[in-house]
Amino acid sequence: MARADTGPDFIEALARGLEVIRVFRPGRPVMSLSEVAAAAGLARPTARRILLTLQELGYARVEQGGFALTPRVLELGLTYVRSMGLWDLARPHLERLVARTGESSSIAQLDGSDIVYVARVAVPKIVALSVQIGTRFPALQTSLGKVLLAALPPGEVERVLAEPSRSGIEPRWRPTPEERGAALREVRATGWALTDEQLALGIRSVAAPLRDGLGNVIAAVNVNAHAAETSVEKLTEEYLPLLLQTAGAISADWALYEAVPHVTASSA
Repeated sequence: MARADTGPDFIEALARGLEVIRVFRPGRPVMSLSEVAAAAGLARPTARRILLTLQELGYARVEQGGFALTPRVLELGLTYVRSMGLWDLARPHLERLVARTGESSSIAQLDGSDIVYVARVAVPKIVALSVQIGTRFPALQTSLGKVLLAALPPGEVERVLAEPSRSGIEPRWRPTPEERGAALREVRATGWALTDEQLALGIRSVAAPLRDGLGNVIAAVNVNAHAAETSVEKLTEEYLPLLLQTAGAISADWALYEAVPHVTASSA
């Protein structure tokens, strides 16, 4: 059955294929046909055809009596990242920041009520939650998400946070509307955000916005630390100034990148 509120050019089969890919989440790497069909809200024959198609294309494989995604799915997200050029610009800056702090650094963007990681330079440390390109977390409980939410108009914040998270994470901090408003006002006033074990135990981070040439916030960058190793004072007094310098440098490079005409040469 065609879904409501779609245009005449909407391709239902493509939408169903993407829904099947999205049902594979942390903790559910292998799913049976019945589980996929139920999670995607599809009939078993429809889910089976989609899974077999994804298998032929190299995006899924049969494993342990069920189906699993393959690493090729990452190409879908990496195509977006590469098309922006943000990773190429940010990588040397992140590497320098990580070398100076000894902590991991990431860039994320907002997707509904979640953040999605689009770039990362990590150091080998044991942390409560694994992070990689494409990982999503509830935005409000992360320093990256606070920065991105604070950049939205107030009415837009309410609409975005009304969307259910697709991260599969139950955050520790569940603020009241008043607490949430106060937290975002503080971010707007200071220009940076802190989170102290609000997402999960042991995770402490500070984040700053990345801006385009017009001053619009296009992403956020952070320094992430383990709470048992790095105090809030060290994070804000030592690492924050370095982070703000890095955010300014990436933003400046991005503004220059936008200002240069990008023309693809073609043969006559």
